[in-house]
Amino acid sequence: MAESQTKDSINEGFIFDDHTVVTSIDSFLKKIKTLSNIEVLHYITDKKNDFSHWIGEGLENKKLASLISKEKSKDGVIGVLETYLAMKDNTGNIPIKSSKPKTEIKKVETPKPKEIPKVKGRDLFSTEDFHPDEFKKHTQPISKEKEYSPKSKVVQGPVGKEEVLTEKEAEEASEELRNAVDEIGHVCIGQQLVIQKIFLCLICDGHALLEGVPGLAKSLLVETLAQVVNNASFHRIQFMPDLLPSDIIGGQIYNPKTATFTTYKGPIFANFILADEVNRAPPKTNAALMECMQEKKVNIDKDEYILDKPFLVLGTQNPLENKGTYALPEAVLDRFMFKIILDYPSRKDEKIIITENSTTNRGLKKRANTVFSKERLLELQGLTRKIFISERIRDYILDLVDATRGLNKNVEGFKFVKYGGGPRASIYLGIAAKAKALYEGRNYVMPDDVAFVAPEVLRHRVCLNYNGKAHNISSDKIVEEILGIINPV
Repeated sequence: MAESQTKDSINEGFIFDDHTVVTSIDSFLKKIKTLSNIEVLHYITDKKNDFSHWIGEGLENKKLASLISKEKSKDGVIGVLETYLAMKDNTGNIPIKSSKPKTEIKKVETPKPKEIPKVKGRDLFSTEDFHPDEFKKHTQPISKEKEYSPKSKVVQGPVGKEEVLTEKEAEEASEELRNAVDEIGHVCIGQQLVIQKIFLCLICDGHALLEGVPGLAKSLLVETLAQVVNNASFHRIQFMPDLLPSDIIGGQIYNPKTATFTTYKGPIFANFILADEVNRAPPKTNAALMECMQEKKVNIDKDEYILDKPFLVLGTQNPLENKGTYALPEAVLDRFMFKIILDYPSRKDEKIIITENSTTNRGLKKRANTVFSKERLLELQGLTRKIFISERIRDYILDLVDATRGLNKNVEGFKFVKYGGGPRASIYLGIAAKAKALYEGRNYVMPDDVAFVAPEVLRHRVCLNYNGKAHNISSDKIVEEILGIINPV
């Protein structure tokens, strides 16, 4: 059945997975109202290019396509579309860019437009302006920084009074961290956001799991990370199926001449460890690594050795291969504070990579300059704990983690979840949000800090059931839906 031709219709409409074709905003809105939250997110993320082309090019409204693609829930998409249609109905004009020449229309007296209704709690803005910034200002809650900032330099903590970091100290620490990220960015081109997240993990005294296809400079990134810290040591451990625990932590060698045992230390004794392809080693070997990560110490025979600080383990795994690999158990994954996904660099960055690796100076390996000492890095880890986090932020963190456990009935994607994050997820969300605040030069946590680190903290702690895996649902989609539903109120 062909739909009536309107100003916002085109010959070729948007095609859904069930082969339904829509050619107007009205029909598109009616269709998505019948879909689940996960299915709607599938169309505006996985099929973002097709969707953006239909609205941006076909309907000549790139701003509307951009606004919808930024939404993180079904209600958000519906709210944007209903806002758009309400504006069109009241003005008679569609706020789009058109390549057709404008024709003069004589002004005629029209009745005063009816008041635009509120759509799903959103305060709709003036119909004369459809600028994305103005839309964001009217449709999203404005965070009041005073509600989250400390009222004094000393606050009452759970075990007594706690000192809060000063604004000056936060700004100085932020400058150092940004300089370090920039230094690594000069060597590892195109991974600026990943470098920032690794530094957040570092000043939280945690560990990170990197997942990405081969050739994205994961090894180079960790090696360069050790260069910005003065006198920091770096070791790489290539995990293989025949790797033994003693190959990681060390052991004892018998000397027949002296009839004594000599202890030798393994590669785990370093400040920065790259556990390359960590999922290729058997569980017995991974158990030895997990003990070092959790306890920050090594037991060889009857002797105990404390690992040098700072101590950071960056594990990597390749998502393309599963032959000769062991799926990391959830208990092992939970030891990693972050799970960071590496993507391909942009075209611009990759062009720079080609240039730098195809010149006559290719043999001269670039190095990052030292930014701070190991002692200063340990101080930054201590300063992170002094960032103020309000009661409202704690409640926001608990709401997010509770939603992964199915305690929020508005999360439609929970039907695909086997179990959610544990208490360690709540702890890491709080500490990582403090680190993000310090990186931004603030001495208090904002809701945006929590939302920034939530995907890295939660994606490997939300375990999908068989139904979710069968429908090819990712844990990122579940986390994205939760962030779109839970508000810091």
